[in-house]
Amino acid sequence: MVEKLFRLKERRTNVKTEIAAGITTFMTMAYILAINPNILSSTGMDATAVLLATCLASFIGTVCMAFMANLPFALSAGMGLNAYMAYTVCGNLGYSWQVALLAVFIEGIIFIILSLTKVREAIFDSIPLSLKRAVSVGIGLFIAFIGLQNAGLAVDSATLVELVDFRENFSTTGICALLAVIGLLTMAILYIKRVRGSILIGIFATWILGIICELAGLYVPDADMGAYTLIPSFHMTDFTSISKTFGQCFNVDFDAVGIFNFIVVVFSFLFVDLFDTLGTLIGVSTKAGLLDKDGKLPAIRPALMADAVATTAGAVLGTSTTTTFVESSAGTAAGGRTGLTALTTAVLFLLSMFLAPIFIAIPAFATAPALILVGFLMFSTVSEIKVDEKNYASAIPAYLSVIAMPLFYSISEGIAIGVISYVVINLACKKYKEINPIMYILAVLFVLKYIFL
Repeated sequence: MVEKLFRLKERRTNVKTEIAAGITTFMTMAYILAINPNILSSTGMDATAVLLATCLASFIGTVCMAFMANLPFALSAGMGLNAYMAYTVCGNLGYSWQVALLAVFIEGIIFIILSLTKVREAIFDSIPLSLKRAVSVGIGLFIAFIGLQNAGLAVDSATLVELVDFRENFSTTGICALLAVIGLLTMAILYIKRVRGSILIGIFATWILGIICELAGLYVPDADMGAYTLIPSFHMTDFTSISKTFGQCFNVDFDAVGIFNFIVVVFSFLFVDLFDTLGTLIGVSTKAGLLDKDGKLPAIRPALMADAVATTAGAVLGTSTTTTFVESSAGTAAGGRTGLTALTTAVLFLLSMFLAPIFIAIPAFATAPALILVGFLMFSTVSEIKVDEKNYASAIPAYLSVIAMPLFYSISEGIAIGVISYVVINLACKKYKEINPIMYILAVLFVLKYIFL
């Protein structure tokens, strides 16, 4: 039955590997269960309701990805998009969270229509192979940078970012950063020695080591410093809270909503989600070897549909845009190749509704090493980008795309800069045949985005 549903032998994997990969993906994504309620509750939303909505939307979207596309990708409330909703739409623009959820819902409906008409699929296929490989490399650097931040190793400074001072606040931030370094080295050694589940083992080992440090007094929880206890509590969640956000996207006073500004909000969500999702699918698929010889993802259409359905469902449940997570690369690095990986992650998201306090207790410094290591694995694709003089017209846009993602902290910005520069450079060099017609449209849309959004 499992073989028939997920074609494990065809992709040279097995049940044990897929389940381990699914658990690994979940462990690197579990932080969203703590962060999303924290961010969205600033809009006036109930934090517990947001937690439940996040779990349910993640479950629905990831199950759709598992059965519709048979791909090892997981979905949840997108980072960046939740901050945009909370701090820009509800904060700066002053809209209620109900209006913001309505914008997300409409965005999801538009995505469903685009997926049915093959528009998103055509966009995916139009991107040249050099840029697809660059996206994989760029995402590698991007998630490695996220990992360094989550580990507490990369901190703000006068030079924008610098290495943390381990001696300062050692019992809180310092010890966490040190544990992350130990976790990374442990994970790397296990991976080099080809130990199965090395990433997952590294996460748990780092967490357990942190608990030991807390019990020994080396790590001291301090809420004001953002350092919380590493020992999970065992209380149940109030499931009735979901009623506080469910269906509230339809409870909107349209007379109080400026139509033009609302349209801008919808298209802002649309642009970021579209190209974050495409970038993630391109990058993770490239590294996992799921693209065909022409650089296309055979299951791209159902994958995009799963993403669209998840966004729409998430808005109804009460959470910001649900999108394919770049942390899925942790699962593919652990050997995940089919929808069974996604299904495992989905089930864990559903179970986390009951055991949320335990999953939330997994500290960021324990999952951060996984992101850093996976970033290295994705970065290795850089060797496949041709950078000789004959290929400068494609190599330079690829380079710009790579550096833009971590430095501008956005996958979609990296794609935008890569697309615009690719079209401009190849046009200037009179290499018209190298440009897919859809690339012209994308370049113009990206330029208009920077002008108006």
